[in-house]
Parts: sequence; structure tokens; C-alpha cells
Amino acid sequence: MPTKDERLMAALIYVSSFFTVFIGPIIIWLLKKDESEFVDYHGKEYFNFLISYAIYGVISSILIIVLIGLVIAPIVGLLAIIFTILAAIKAYEGEHYRIPTVIHFFK
Repeated sequence: MPTKDERLMAALIYVSSFFTVFIGPIIIWLLKKDESEFVDYHGKEYFNFLISYAIYGVISSILIIVLIGLVIAPIVGLLAIIFTILAAIKAYEGEHYRIPTVIHFFK
């Protein structure tokens, strides 16, 4: 079971992403990844999530041309918010949460 500090730092990776999408999470992850396997796991999971949803966002933006993107783009945005909140809760509970629909670039 990760310590309370490790759980807090892992949850802060996700929570800080609401205010600074990239800078906050990267600072926390880079400072704590060598000290904690748990924080390292959630840092990698967050950046896999960020890259995956950037790809999904670009694809849905392109699909706006054929009108299906008008439906897909809001769904992608809503899922990003929901999964970020779920991941923050799971990290604070000490779980190794894998966000669904994420392409794992970092292992």
C-alpha cells in the first residue's frame, strides 16, 4: 500500500491537470518518479491519457467536416473530464487505475 504522501502526489497529478494541463503534472511526476513507483505509474498513466485524448480530439475535430465530429468531440471532452476525476479518486485510494480507452505509449 502506498503511503499517504505518495497517494496525495499521484492524485495531484490528475487534479493539477485541470489548471495546467501539462506543466503541473510534469513537475510533480519528474520530482517524485524516482522516489515512488506509485507516483511514477500514475505519471505515466496520465501522460498516456493526455497523448491519447489529444489524438482523439484531433481526429474528432477533423471529423467535424463530415458532421460526425459534432457528436464525437463533446463526448471525447466529457470522457476526459470523467476519467481524470476517476483517476484522481483511485490514485488517492491507493489503486493502480488504468484509464479505459488509453493507448499506452509509456510502460
